Amino acid sequence: MWGGQYAHPPAEIMTEINASIDVDKALYAQDLAGSIAHAQMLAAQGIITRADADAITRGCEQIRREIEDGAFIFTPALEDIHMHVESRLKELIGEAAGRLHTARSRNDQVALDLRLYVRDAMDAADAALHGLQRALARRAEEHAGALMPGFTHLQSAQPVTLGHHLLAYVEMLARDRGRFADAHARLNESPLGAAALAGTSFPIDREATASALGFTQPMANSLDAVSSRDFALEFLSAAAVCATHLSRLAEEFVLWSSSAFGFIRFSDGFSTGSSIMPQKRNPDAAELVRGKTGRMFGNLIALLTVMKGLPLAYNKDMQEDKEPVLDSARTLLLALGAMTGMAEDFSAQTETMEQAAASAYATATDLADWLVRELKMPFREAHHITARIVKLASGQGLGLHALPLEAMQSVEPRITEAVFGVLDARKSAESKTSFGGTAPAQVRAQARAWREKLA
Repeated sequence: MWGGQYAHPPAEIMTEINASIDVDKALYAQDLAGSIAHAQMLAAQGIITRADADAITRGCEQIRREIEDGAFIFTPALEDIHMHVESRLKELIGEAAGRLHTARSRNDQVALDLRLYVRDAMDAADAALHGLQRALARRAEEHAGALMPGFTHLQSAQPVTLGHHLLAYVEMLARDRGRFADAHARLNESPLGAAALAGTSFPIDREATASALGFTQPMANSLDAVSSRDFALEFLSAAAVCATHLSRLAEEFVLWSSSAFGFIRFSDGFSTGSSIMPQKRNPDAAELVRGKTGRMFGNLIALLTVMKGLPLAYNKDMQEDKEPVLDSARTLLLALGAMTGMAEDFSAQTETMEQAAASAYATATDLADWLVRELKMPFREAHHITARIVKLASGQGLGLHALPLEAMQSVEPRITEAVFGVLDARKSAESKTSFGGTAPAQVRAQARAWREKLA
């Protein structure tokens, strides 16, 4: 394709390092869509004949079928998906294939292909996130009243409900979807027609190709169009944040399903065994989601590093943009699918959770609040008195609800029998009626609102 002034072929190692077809063949659908839109525009503008444009379109559609049927032959000698398409097109339709590249460069072509791929990846991620949200919202409504301990520093803090805990992830995933939507809007401008870097002298219609490919408009600067990859960085960044949320939920699934916690149990379909310990039920899917998050971070850092020192416009370094994007797109969908499966699969061990919610003096804050509310005590003083009562109960090996009234009155004489009404874990959770709180009524309302929204 570019060998007019070269007397000898590339060195073997040059062919190996220069070829990207093993990676960018994944962009075949986007490349063919761009080629068809470009050919039809060239014909509409009178730059090539309608017959040539239609032959190109038919040839591209045949190439698509061949690739999807596994009949297409890829070879490193043709470097990338663009050269493969053009070469095969020439075999299919002859001389007309050579007119496809009129007013186009591989620079704007690859920028277009990757934008289209990332746009598709964002749409797929959004659909998968929607599915996980629906699963979590359904389980949250199912377990709106299931008590469990809420944690800070992984220490039992206050009673919450499992439904409340799951809805926290529904909210996180909503923000993930928002990040993808924001990035999608900025991405959705077409680089096609920027050519190598300076635009073209042919009377092309960039608005037509942008519209044909579903973009809102063409990019306004040809240098920017071929050299920018911030759309890919935004995708990788949003994917990395999303993976962080998935990893946190995966970590909790690992903890909750352990024998030490015993809060949830996965079916055989989402458990694996041990080659030596027959009793094991390992949450490997959750562990793998947690582990794959590191790859997602690495992909973002890899492309940031590639782009940070590049002058305008295109540089061959940018060939390294595809592998991290393709890997993160595949990995994110796999992780979302696994987490959705686990969210739908687990069974909650509600008795174990409720016992844990009532332990470790989890209603101590409720006692402090009672002192403030009933005895008009400043909160800092109430906090100090509560801490002394907890210490007293701990020394006797009793929970707060089991500590005799006389023992509490030895610390604060004005405490009455009414205090026991706030020392029960369930009553504690039910009392948190503020908007966004863990009261089961609040959780049910939030879960139903999310289910309606997601429906």
